[in-house]
Amino acid sequence: MAEAMLNTASLSYAESFHVEDETVTKARERGAEFGCTPIGPAGAATLRLLTTVTAARSVVEVGTGAGVSGLYLLAGMRPDGILTSIDIEGEHQRAAKEAWSEAGIAASRYRLINGSAPEVLPRLRDEAYDVVFVDADKSTYPMYYEQAVRLLRTGGIVAFDNVLWHDRVADPTQRDHETSVLRELSRTVRDDDRLVSVLLPVSDGLLVAAKK
Repeated sequence: MAEAMLNTASLSYAESFHVEDETVTKARERGAEFGCTPIGPAGAATLRLLTTVTAARSVVEVGTGAGVSGLYLLAGMRPDGILTSIDIEGEHQRAAKEAWSEAGIAASRYRLINGSAPEVLPRLRDEAYDVVFVDADKSTYPMYYEQAVRLLRTGGIVAFDNVLWHDRVADPTQRDHETSVLRELSRTVRDDDRLVSVLLPVSDGLLVAAKK
């Protein structure tokens, strides 16, 4: 017998299951002021889990936002771990720095790079990172995917946010550019023999893959 699919109430329950503290709440509010939407609570909790299970010491984040995802990534990383976060918007990174400072995270735990990720990523070292998280311009996700595979050590994990794209990816009638890019990316990652992948229906969809 086929398993019953989760309904909207169950998905909402799972999304709200993880209670966020005041620091995260304030960071989300700053993000709303900038018009940037951070990863949802369930997706963020998944990021913390990923950095925990990999005992991550070196993590790359593409898209700093207001620092919400960084709070979760850092929370799961080793005490001596360093997060490298890339964003083209300096204002976003200033907000992230404020959030991380409020959380008591030392400045030595992160490296903020204000610049274009397509230009920055190729300068980072091969197979030197435990986790790569991508939440940025969707049309550039294919480039970030190739760079992530290069940057990750064996056993490292890459995660892409928004891969369900507000329910558009699952709807075959939706064929705008961003939706098409995300749909094709998920297939490409799924079929990549270098990776073991799963598409998680948390927040707006989180595509996770481990490098063999």
